[in-house]
Amino acid sequence: MDLNSYAELAVRLANTAGSGGEDRDRLTNLDGLRALVADREHLNTGVTRNDLDSLRALRAEFRAFFVACGDGDGEDAAARLNALLIQHPVHPQLSGHDGQPWHVHYTESGSVADKYAAGAVMGLAVRVTDLGIDRFGVCQAAGCQGVFVDTSTSNTRRYCSERCMNRANVSAFRARKRSEDGGETKSPDAAAEQAIE
Repeated sequence: MDLNSYAELAVRLANTAGSGGEDRDRLTNLDGLRALVADREHLNTGVTRNDLDSLRALRAEFRAFFVACGDGDGEDAAARLNALLIQHPVHPQLSGHDGQPWHVHYTESGSVADKYAAGAVMGLAVRVTDLGIDRFGVCQAAGCQGVFVDTSTSNTRRYCSERCMNRANVSAFRARKRSEDGGETKSPDAAAEQAIE
């Protein structure tokens, strides 16, 4: 059973609201929902408008969990996750689809939203007990709503994606250059040319 994969479902859902420098909501219609679950055979058939509405509500719950973790509020994070575990109970089932060896899926019953929620919530719960709340965070890039699970050995991740990390590094570089240049403002092209030199 790949617990990272199940916890990643929560990250993936939360990040449909706008992450990695994308401002648009990617979960506004059934096509967006289908794209979200396209790589999950047990989730990608029979999606309904009710699934879409349920997952949009769950997205807000996941974001609140990540915010609590990012704030270092373990009590709030645990309370939120416990409430989700009660709301979305797990029904483990042995599965052997797509020529894969036998493995456990957390749930095979209910709607697409039920299956998604149960797996994602259980994945988060197990990863929290393995990693601790300090490994769950909110992207520190300006204007980004993204969340992440830091599985690095150094526990230093601060951004939801490489794109956000690169944008933040470029912004910090430009701010340092302005400070070094006495506050002179240069055009982005001039700053880029100077960075290349």
